[in-house]
Amino acid sequence: MRITEAEIRRVLPYAFAGVSDPAYLPDMRGKVRDIYLRPGRRILVTTDRLSAFDRVLGLVPYKGQVLNQLSAFWFERTRDIIPNHMLACPDPNVMVVRECQALPVEVIVRGYITGVTQTALWYRYSQGERHIYGYTFPEGLRKNQPLPEPIITPTTKGGPTGHDERLTCQEVVERRLVAPAVWEQVQTAAIALFRRGQEMARRGGLILVDTKYEFGLTEDGQLMLIDEIHTPDSSRFWRADTYEARFAAGEEPDNFDKEFVRLWYAERGYRGDGEPPAWDANLAVLASLRYIQVYEMLTGEEFVPAEYPAEPRVINALREL
Repeated sequence: MRITEAEIRRVLPYAFAGVSDPAYLPDMRGKVRDIYLRPGRRILVTTDRLSAFDRVLGLVPYKGQVLNQLSAFWFERTRDIIPNHMLACPDPNVMVVRECQALPVEVIVRGYITGVTQTALWYRYSQGERHIYGYTFPEGLRKNQPLPEPIITPTTKGGPTGHDERLTCQEVVERRLVAPAVWEQVQTAAIALFRRGQEMARRGGLILVDTKYEFGLTEDGQLMLIDEIHTPDSSRFWRADTYEARFAAGEEPDNFDKEFVRLWYAERGYRGDGEPPAWDANLAVLASLRYIQVYEMLTGEEFVPAEYPAEPRVINALREL
């Protein structure tokens, strides 16, 4: 039976912030994922923490499960483009991955000019910039307009300011962040992954607007896709069947990602600097429903919620690994 809003409200207090048992604390914590190190591999535990504007804002029930299972779905369906680090998923929130040395660059692929964060194309364009990420944009573009071709707009991973910093593709090589031959491989794979994502998202009634990829090198130098792929955290999705009419009317697209969370904060004057407005329970419920809906649209499968609280079953999985 499909999960209801009432059920999500009921489990709000149990949203998974991460394992707190001192015997099973992670070796590293990311904004959303906790990492346990094992010889030659890592165990990624995806929590319900919601991150935006480079900070954790609150907890969203079932978000971790959606992200983990959706990444597994996409990893399986893109192995023909580039190998990835996934080895197994022993729990809805747990993924075992191959150890890789992550490249120090986030690879963002954009198919539309949009976004409200300070690194977003539309935000920079709306501020009067016409040369952005090494690309020149003409006058007269409208927010949420498609680009002629997908473009790659790299960023650092949290530079000196703690925020991702914009780069051009040329700077990635000039600053020796990535070797030229590897960067060529990365760009080719990123565009192919994005086109595959767009094609499959369309079948589910969604537009893949933009996304972020991360890549790493194995010990023997093989390039791999790592982290996550085409989730509502790493990607922007719009509903396809209402896009044209809403764009023509100058309205925001129906989004199925965490952009509506960013918009909620932007409407309150927050764009990433200073202390954000307090987290809101209704926002958490709406976010949960959207994460689950996009999972079902992309996979074509009904979402089956895992047992809450999550910590006991996650610890059981960790004991076996």
